[in-house]
Amino acid sequence: MLLSFLASPALAAVQTSFTPVQSFSLSGNPLEICQPAQSNRPFSVPGARGAILGQQDGSFELWLLPVKILHNVRLTATLEGYETTINLNDHASQIEVRPDHTTITYSHAAITVKQHMFIPRATESNVATAMVLFEIHAVKPAVVTLQFEPSMERQWPAPNFGRPSASWTSIGTGGIYTLATDNPNFFGMVGMPGSDRGELRPYQERPKTLPLEFHIRYEPGRDDHKFFPLLAAVTGVDGKPELTQTQLRDRLLEAAATVHELYRSTADFYDHFFDTRLTVHTPDKELDEAIQWAEISIEQAKVASAEGSGLAGGWYTSGDSARPGFGWFFGRDTLWTLYAVNSYGDFQLSREAMDFLLAHQRADGKMMHEYSQTAGLVDWAKLPYLYAAADSTPLFVMQMADYVKASGDVGYLQERWDNVKRAYAFTRAHTTHGVYDNSQGTGWVEEWLPKLPHQEIYLAALDQQSCESMAMLAQVMHDESLASSAAQQASVIREYLLRFRSSDGFYSFSRNSDDSFDARHTIFPSVAWWSGLLTLPRADAMFDLWAGPGFATDWGVRSMEQGAETYDPMSYHHGSVWPLYTGWAALAEYRVGRPQAGFASLRQNAALTWLQDPGATTEVLSGEFYQPLGRSSSHQLWSSAMVLSPAVRGLFGIEADVLTNRLRVDPQLPAQWTEASIKNILFGKIRLDLHMKRVASNLEIEVTSQDPIKLCLQRSDDFFRRAPCNAIEASTHHLRIPLPAVEVGLAPQQVQPGVSTELPKLIREEKGDRTLRILLAVPAGEASRVYLRTNSRVAQNLTVKGGQRQQDWILVRGGESGGYSERTVEISW
Repeated sequence: MLLSFLASPALAAVQTSFTPVQSFSLSGNPLEICQPAQSNRPFSVPGARGAILGQQDGSFELWLLPVKILHNVRLTATLEGYETTINLNDHASQIEVRPDHTTITYSHAAITVKQHMFIPRATESNVATAMVLFEIHAVKPAVVTLQFEPSMERQWPAPNFGRPSASWTSIGTGGIYTLATDNPNFFGMVGMPGSDRGELRPYQERPKTLPLEFHIRYEPGRDDHKFFPLLAAVTGVDGKPELTQTQLRDRLLEAAATVHELYRSTADFYDHFFDTRLTVHTPDKELDEAIQWAEISIEQAKVASAEGSGLAGGWYTSGDSARPGFGWFFGRDTLWTLYAVNSYGDFQLSREAMDFLLAHQRADGKMMHEYSQTAGLVDWAKLPYLYAAADSTPLFVMQMADYVKASGDVGYLQERWDNVKRAYAFTRAHTTHGVYDNSQGTGWVEEWLPKLPHQEIYLAALDQQSCESMAMLAQVMHDESLASSAAQQASVIREYLLRFRSSDGFYSFSRNSDDSFDARHTIFPSVAWWSGLLTLPRADAMFDLWAGPGFATDWGVRSMEQGAETYDPMSYHHGSVWPLYTGWAALAEYRVGRPQAGFASLRQNAALTWLQDPGATTEVLSGEFYQPLGRSSSHQLWSSAMVLSPAVRGLFGIEADVLTNRLRVDPQLPAQWTEASIKNILFGKIRLDLHMKRVASNLEIEVTSQDPIKLCLQRSDDFFRRAPCNAIEASTHHLRIPLPAVEVGLAPQQVQPGVSTELPKLIREEKGDRTLRILLAVPAGEASRVYLRTNSRVAQNLTVKGGQRQQDWILVRGGESGGYSERTVEISW
């Protein structure tokens, strides 16, 4: 490496300002996760222009998107008169995650170091778009060494320009490394005030690659109230001239002088984040917080680019690669997620995300699948990714309908009507028996044994819902001919889907080119219930299996039934657990009136908020043990969405149709809950608050708004068949829902990492005139507990068969040994 020291009149003017920052208070946002740091678990701090991805031992890589500028950051410390080097990463003791920042604390008997990480919202592209502040306290003078390896790698698949070389410029109390590449236009800078450089080998020495180092010299008293910021900048990402070294250095120094302001830009945004977004307040505080974290995680997936803002699929450390998890743009990931975004009311984000996808819609109407942050630096269209999957196209039509109903934004539909029509026309042009097929890309699975399917039920079910959505959108656009033909096509596909039903009552995974069926039991038919516009009849046997231990683990729903010939709990599609699938299953279970299974699935997704990457939800877990797969992106976009959509649309039963002044309100609360509240339900431009409470044998619901609003509250059946409704203009609206005489439920239980499935499953309820029969799968050993609630005086004198009643609980015992046993409990009154 070439050792150089630079000086200029411009530097002299800024030397005195490049000093450690006077410490300031970090946000006390009440949404917080604070837990012991686990060195084998990841963390992520992503944002619109930067990302800090690492492990909870404190090591990390830093991205100024789309460039990984450095990686393998590690810390050591030496104290005056204490003759040992302390590896601080071995002493990572606590991780504290708030929406605006993440802190890892290193705790040793002689020294404590806090590593505060955040993504500024108010900064220009590629300058200090990710920042780390180090706070040091020690009993003696100390030197903390920050060691890192320079990367200067553009995100996959852009080519790179060799291993960077480093030079050092002393400025003020610290200095800046300049990282040069084989392209003179593409270089970066990493600086820290209050530090000295480490070793830089002279050119004359034998070549040897060494990590770069900042030596932070700490004095007790003098430095106890200071932050030492790690600052980075990059220029020439496209390989063309952009900034000179002097210009980039000056911008980095400007950022150093405004660290507090840059942090406040992020803290203030998140301090007011929920002023305008949906929050819930229930007896289950963990669920309430999981819903908030899901909204935060989706916001943090928004990435700014020259082509607009889009949603990145997921984040994880890149290791030796240039792929930070799935930190680039995906069509179907975005579209599944926007159902959640519409649910919590960020319609601007929905428009921005759809606009990004539409910028890459093919001329024949097909929607994009995958678009790297460096796609513009290569011939992306010639690579096999842009239109690899087939499902984004029907999903886009479905999503547009959902957006228009929730927002009432007919203007956006008018603006994008040609895009919608072309997407719909594409699905109609690529069919088998008139139904969209896999000829234009993968449906859901990207690999399948023994071969890829010809027509997945996943795609066919989306096609049907896309046709229903198109009929609705065409009506809004006063295109009666298109509305009629789309509605007729939806009816045709609805009938066609019945052919997928096997003799055992389960709907097949796919139809083969020879018109035979792949009848393996999978979770993929569950998407048929997603929009509420389609149901597959005579599906009780399938729902029973989904709720039982063959599919339902204690942390989510397997993609394929345990014990199937091709079942593999470590595979991507043949038996692993995706929170995405769990969300599909949860909403389907709520749609068909199976709230016990629905709540179990929802609650399992919510619990993942605390499992791996605090505040985020992972991509995929083992089907056998409660543990994410090693390559699972720890901060996965649609996994977070699958906490929100089943909660809002399933548990609380809330969906809007602003164009007809109707709000679906059909909650299915757990038996243990007495009341719940939801704030900031966005109905068009009006914010609604909703409170529900059990009163005697009814659930009393009150919806309020600041100003009068014309509104009709409807339950599911009337809402989805668009039944006529007498909307009343008022600022308070009421709905009374009769409750069943008797309700039951399983209490959520904590699941420990590494365990196998061992909790009871409530598979089905059968309601009679004065009876309630419940079918359970009960593990061997200890008795399983079923909560019992009575809502009517006539239900006070209960008789319980198949279990032992103990006040508000029923105890149900499985076998003495072995696995699960089916048990039936009958309650009569």
